[in-house]
Amino acid sequence: MMRGCAEDFLRKIRHTLSGRERKTIDHLALSRAAVLVPLFEKKEECHLLFTKRTERVKYHKGQISFPGGMVDKEDRDLEMTARRESYEEIGLKEDDLEILGALDDIVTVTQFIVTPFVGYFPYPYSYQVSDIEIAELIEVPLSHLLAPGCFAEREISQGDHQDVVSCYQYGEHIIWGATARILKQFLDLLS
Repeated sequence: MMRGCAEDFLRKIRHTLSGRERKTIDHLALSRAAVLVPLFEKKEECHLLFTKRTERVKYHKGQISFPGGMVDKEDRDLEMTARRESYEEIGLKEDDLEILGALDDIVTVTQFIVTPFVGYFPYPYSYQVSDIEIAELIEVPLSHLLAPGCFAEREISQGDHQDVVSCYQYGEHIIWGATARILKQFLDLLS
């Protein structure tokens, strides 16, 4: 079973992320975005924080995601985008967030190049959730995501057609799409 987010565990993540060549994608026709893969310790166990998007957002309505979004022209870099969006969506202050490193870029079906940043924040935390963007916060133990049988391929309804996608199940929540691909990349690096 995964124990808490002890400093040696966080150091291992930092070392793993900095000691590999990160795959980047450059494509001028695609928009850039960044997300935060947020880790925290709750009840002596390491957790990941996910958000469930509202039905009012432009993209990925009602889906489980990591906090994040599109680059603004004021952002000095992609890490700043992930930090700013995390603050706007869940109220995670920059001073409370330690970035451990970046994962590989991915391209979403909505034609965004997404750069994921793994970060750690203290818990409990006084979230300030944007009710326009976020319907729910979902705290998932890392041990659950690493357990056999959590990862699967499932048929998902998308409008008028069905797709087979890789996904993770947590209670009633299905984590799929770009979020599942980012999550799988992160979990594979841990093992």
